[in-house]
Amino acid sequence: MQLAQPRLAKVSGLSFSRLMGSGGGNGFSLWPNFGVFALVGHWHDREAADAFFRNDGWYAEVVGHSDRRISFFLEATMAHGAWGGGNPFTPRPEEYDPAAPVAVITRATIHPSKLPDFWRYVPATSRSVQDYPARLLSVGIGEYPVFMQATFSVWSSGRAMTEFAYAGDHHRRVVALTRERGWYREELFSRFRILETRGEWPGFTPPEGKPHSPADKR
Repeated sequence: MQLAQPRLAKVSGLSFSRLMGSGGGNGFSLWPNFGVFALVGHWHDREAADAFFRNDGWYAEVVGHSDRRISFFLEATMAHGAWGGGNPFTPRPEEYDPAAPVAVITRATIHPSKLPDFWRYVPATSRSVQDYPARLLSVGIGEYPVFMQATFSVWSSGRAMTEFAYAGDHHRRVVALTRERGWYREELFSRFRILETRGEWPGFTPPEGKPHSPADKR
């Protein structure tokens, strides 16, 4: 996967990309899962993205080595913070509907000296997300193990996601701790409306009313 970075840098219409691995279990583990990987890309337009998935040689190799995959086509409605020194997403807040399904990407680079303290809270935080009924999917991913962490999640509505973030005692406490203890060197929160999903993933049912294709079209 990491050998693909120079090839992705040459893809027409792809302005930002990150290849990431995942942790064991549901992804929120110090032990890596060598079977699940993620690609986050920001495209100039939908046509460029479709051309990549249809024609790119590296992606064709990925398909040949995978037994399942899922792609989410998203449009940012909120994005604040930084990823690699800048914000790669251009949000359109006017497109946000709190009653509609949303996807969320959160990511952070953790100060090395703060790692033990940070990871003490990860298992309980992961359990609180998994147990929330409005969560349709959540996966822990990261550019590098341990200190560059991200989460991709899908929720039944933006309102339900916000309620989880601010109503749950544990999650609210962890949010407060990030400020009190200065865990992060860099962080980004981004919320998206879901345009389409392609493919399938264990335990995930796409939100109703959203275009869905059972498999990627190449």
